[in-house]
Amino acid sequence: MGELVLVERRDDGVAVVTLNNPKVNALSQAVLTDLRHVAEGLIADPPGAVVVTGGERIFAAGADISEFGGPSEGRAIAEGFHRALDTVAAIPRFVIAAVSGYALGGGCELALACDYRIASERAVFGQPEILLGIIPGGGGTQRLPRTVGASRAKELMVTGRQVKADEALRIGLADEVVPPEQLHERALALAAEVAKGAVQAQALVKRAVDEGLQNDLGAGLRLERGLFELVFHTDDSKVGVQSFLEHGPGKAAFTGR
Repeated sequence: MGELVLVERRDDGVAVVTLNNPKVNALSQAVLTDLRHVAEGLIADPPGAVVVTGGERIFAAGADISEFGGPSEGRAIAEGFHRALDTVAAIPRFVIAAVSGYALGGGCELALACDYRIASERAVFGQPEILLGIIPGGGGTQRLPRTVGASRAKELMVTGRQVKADEALRIGLADEVVPPEQLHERALALAAEVAKGAVQAQALVKRAVDEGLQNDLGAGLRLERGLFELVFHTDDSKVGVQSFLEHGPGKAAFTGR
């Protein structure tokens, strides 16, 4: 893997993905290519859970503005963002964004491509592309309204204003807010807890929610019925049911199969 995006697989089953493009973690096309390759590796050989993080002051500053140009460059940049972030979103495990500092533009879009966002009290989110006379091109116009609602998403993208951690929590852009010194500890602890669970079933939960939201309720319910049947093919379903019958809830030792 390239050095612009680092990946560490820990003994507790957690994979930590770290953006490493000093000084501001700009999401250049080279960074996005590395990120896509890392995510493809996590799809091919899934860990128990994933934490995505960046710098202490800047999680990710967004696209590399020096790569901007005309429509052809815009098309290439949008395609690079979509390939990378769609691949992150496709990782069949619970993906946690640990956001320290600024997550603006493409950085906010990367956080939105994750399943859960834990923010430092110093975190700041935003889609400020409108201040450059352009629009979000890395999924923000689609993932942000699905997260905070259409009206709030339009307001944020039309004004380009930045959202501090307390407001991000209030509107659902962040799922937890913790003191800066506790951010990585909390993200890793949650990821380790999830990694001990029935990860095959977790993958089906993620698929049911993500694919279900792309369709109407009836199609989503049909999808759920099929996946509910499918999950009984896993070893963990047998372990979990038997453990419940013998010992009550919460005592199963899952194998991930």
